[in-house]
Amino acid sequence: MWHQKSLVIETEGRGLYEISHLVSQSVVGTGVKTGVCHLFIRHTSASLIISENADPVVLDDLEAYFNRLVPDGDSLYRHTLEGVDDMPAHVRSVLTQTSLTLPVVDGRLGLGVWQGVYLWEHRFNPHRRTCVATIEGES
Repeated sequence: MWHQKSLVIETEGRGLYEISHLVSQSVVGTGVKTGVCHLFIRHTSASLIISENADPVVLDDLEAYFNRLVPDGDSLYRHTLEGVDDMPAHVRSVLTQTSLTLPVVDGRLGLGVWQGVYLWEHRFNPHRRTCVATIEGES
């Protein structure tokens, strides 16, 4: 049994946005008890990650690390059509993930105790991001 749903996430600019609840909602009600949920983001300047969802400092540290690893406005970048965060956003997206495959266990998203699914917005300005959730499995 296959199900597919588009998830729309409004960001307020650069940062990590927990979307676990949206992904969970896409699984619940499909009738799939055992299977997978494949999540794909349809953008090149945002990404998807699984990270700790208990301590928000983890998210701050991830952002600080990427600010050091991929600085905005570096003279190395030639692709700057949309600003100093344009190429760094693409690099950040390539270094992280554009898709995740998550287990469906007993009809629910099978994340660990401290795990959350995050959309990582790499641009400064707000954006409307779309993810496609494809759920497949047995009822």
